[in-house]
Amino acid sequence: MNPSVTPSVNPFWVIDSARSFEAACAAVKAAVPRHGFGVLGLHDLGDTLRGKGFDSPEHCRVHEVCNPRQAATVLRRAMALTMTLPCRISVYTQNGRTRLGMIRPVPMMAALVPVAQEVEATLQAILQEAAG
Repeated sequence: MNPSVTPSVNPFWVIDSARSFEAACAAVKAAVPRHGFGVLGLHDLGDTLRGKGFDSPEHCRVHEVCNPRQAATVLRRAMALTMTLPCRISVYTQNGRTRLGMIRPVPMMAALVPVAQEVEATLQAILQEAAG
């Protein structure tokens, strides 16, 4: 599967999955530790919106993921980059399709290109594995 946007133009990396929403979420959860990351938090935005009385026909879960070694490298360089951590992997539905995406770390952390490239490549591998 190819990214749905041109990486050099757009800060987002989004791919379609043949999996159901629930299966894609489970696949992300399983893929994350195999790539040296951990899931720090999970936010079900669809359920949150519906619970507050807003109509949300689509599903969306945001997985907050982090690699401690890479996070420590980033924070040694600039503590202000705490605003970019943890990384987020979004699994959502859109027009009947299950999609997985992230904000690309390389454009976001241009000052830390080597670590950002490694994180980006790992997150893309997680999304590819989880998409099936």
